[in-house]
Amino acid sequence: MKNNLFIPIFLCYLLATVSSLTAQNTTSKSEAVQKLLDKKTRYNSTVGFGYSIQIYYGNETTAKSKNAKFIILYPTIKTKLVWDNPDWKVQVGNYKTKLEADRANLIYKKEFSGTIVIPLGK
Repeated sequence: MKNNLFIPIFLCYLLATVSSLTAQNTTSKSEAVQKLLDKKTRYNSTVGFGYSIQIYYGNETTAKSKNAKFIILYPTIKTKLVWDNPDWKVQVGNYKTKLEADRANLIYKKEFSGTIVIPLGK
């Protein structure tokens, strides 16, 4: 009795799996989806995407000092000095998601007070 039920159930499962795979393939070829992906790509190239962590905002001397200290503590993390008239910003890291940036920010807060997560391109 078990063998009699197993074969039809297996065939139904196989048929459902194959039909769902073909449904997924037709979606990615849609013109509307392709236009939306192109629009998102153009937006990301002009605005940027992802997150960075700002560890300092203030005068030039202190900004350069904080930047040097960060490079010594975390040599593999990218840093950037940004001049935003009249102050300087020290931004570190390049994270794809806010969650990644928040996790890294918890580590950096131990050495640098007042750190914030900021979207890239802003």
